[in-house]
Amino acid sequence: MTDVSADLATQAVRPNDRSLFVRDERTTRRHRAEMRFRMMGLAAVTFGIIALLGLMASILNNGVSSFSQTYVKLAINLDASKLDKSGKRDPAELQKVTTFAYQPLIKAALVKTMAEHGISVDGVNAKQAAELISKEAPAQLRRYVLAHPDKIGETITFELLAAGRIDGYYKGRVTMESAALDRNVSPEQLRLADQMREAGILEKRFNWSFFTAPDASDTRPEAAGLGVAILGSAYMMLVVLVLSLPIGVAASIYLEEFAPQNRFTDIIEVNISNLAAVPSIVFGILGLAIFINIAGLPQSAPLVGGLVLTLMTLPTIIIATRSALKAVPPSIRDAALGVGASKLQSIFHHVLPLAAPGILTGTIIGLAQALGETAPLLLIGMVAFVREYPGAPPEGFFDPASALPVQVYNWTTRGDPAFVERASGAIIVLLIFLAIMNITAIILRRRFERRW
Repeated sequence: MTDVSADLATQAVRPNDRSLFVRDERTTRRHRAEMRFRMMGLAAVTFGIIALLGLMASILNNGVSSFSQTYVKLAINLDASKLDKSGKRDPAELQKVTTFAYQPLIKAALVKTMAEHGISVDGVNAKQAAELISKEAPAQLRRYVLAHPDKIGETITFELLAAGRIDGYYKGRVTMESAALDRNVSPEQLRLADQMREAGILEKRFNWSFFTAPDASDTRPEAAGLGVAILGSAYMMLVVLVLSLPIGVAASIYLEEFAPQNRFTDIIEVNISNLAAVPSIVFGILGLAIFINIAGLPQSAPLVGGLVLTLMTLPTIIIATRSALKAVPPSIRDAALGVGASKLQSIFHHVLPLAAPGILTGTIIGLAQALGETAPLLLIGMVAFVREYPGAPPEGFFDPASALPVQVYNWTTRGDPAFVERASGAIIVLLIFLAIMNITAIILRRRFERRW
């Protein structure tokens, strides 16, 4: 045994010496800090999930009932002596007949139906019984007569909207106790509605008109729908897609592939990043000043809304597109140039198709963000009450319209609790559209994603 090996063999490991196999106090503190950080992260994620679930539960609890509606089924005689005294079925003459002429027909049909089924409640006369039917019913009859003048004189079965308080009674918003304090409905009317429901005259079913009907006045919440808002949002998203996608992709290609690296391009890139963080209401002020005050475009038009949302969406699309272009390996460009392709051919034939998943994902996310914006649309007048549907394109882009987030805001400002229900239902519809767009973005990315 040599002197060195003997010295090593005789050396003993002292207690204070550090070893990888013995956890010292410093290592213990580091592991405890790591554990605390993990617990804080888990607590933050858990809190976020609980808050999201609570929010969704609140929205669903208040809004699911908007997808059902209470209807009254009546056989109404379209009396020719009141609707068409001349008997000529002239559309111009029928247009002159107001909804006041249709109200007695509905009242008479209701009284007759109640008598046939033996329905009556003490303290409820014929006028109070007619209040169970929505004020939208005469307008519904009038639209039917104008569309089918040949039906005048016949007895037609209609499904008319029940009044908002009656509808709320079967959705839990109205009770016998609250009705005793409400000037719009009485407990006796609610008992009459119960008898009508037992007789099959009154029923609650799925409300398709919630997706197709236009907005309604403050006195007819049961007739309010999202038809105009959905169509207006679709028109605006079409404008945003047609303008923002080609402009954003073209700008990204130039900045990433062709623009020289100098101070001017650096300023452009910094401004694009800053615009992505600008509050949306600033774009609304810009649109009001340029598109309405200077260009003279009409307020509440989907074209103006689409232009404003395009300005807001462009930075998002440009940033996402540039990231997708950077993700393409430089070897793809070098290989294309090596076989004789021009710079433009290498970009459009090779780089752009490979970056398409990222570009489509960024575009869809930008459109989803634009779909949920409210503040810029309020400034250009889209909060106005709009009942008429916009026409077909291209004229429809200049017609007054609303949008889904603006409709939500509009309904939440009204006093009737039924509009709060409608607002929650509109939020559910908006969330469904946003979820579909985000799921589409994920599917496109996974479908076209390539790895090198």
